[in-house]
Amino acid sequence: MTKTLSFPITILALSLFVSACTSIEVAQVDGSHKLVHVCIKENEKVIVNGFLNTIEDGFKRHLITTEIYTRSKPKHCEYHLTYTALRSWDFAPYLSHAELRLYKRNSRIAYAEYHSNGKGGFSLMKWASVKSKMTPVMDEFLAEYK
Repeated sequence: MTKTLSFPITILALSLFVSACTSIEVAQVDGSHKLVHVCIKENEKVIVNGFLNTIEDGFKRHLITTEIYTRSKPKHCEYHLTYTALRSWDFAPYLSHAELRLYKRNSRIAYAEYHSNGKGGFSLMKWASVKSKMTPVMDEFLAEYK
């Protein structure tokens, strides 16, 4: 009897180990802000290919224009975004963590985080594109901007 129970328990444990969870936390941008343009502070430490383009595309899909700045925030920028993105390595690099922070002047008004728990485990989804990972995050982040 122990042998029959051990097989299903082993399969269950293996399936939990193989399937890693992704957590997404979003504090949406409130529609009352009338967001039409966002300045994005380029984070030169981010080496995740395509990350910044994906973020810009997310704003564009919601009819919000963007501009990138590298040093000090331009004076005309009422709204600005900072971000970080980390990659991990398992045979190939992949996006494992990202954070977006949106500010109106100096007050944070929205936040989003993507995190691959357990570095993705054995899940093949960890190698999914940055676009496929961040598009749903951006859409939830900007849900009030159709």
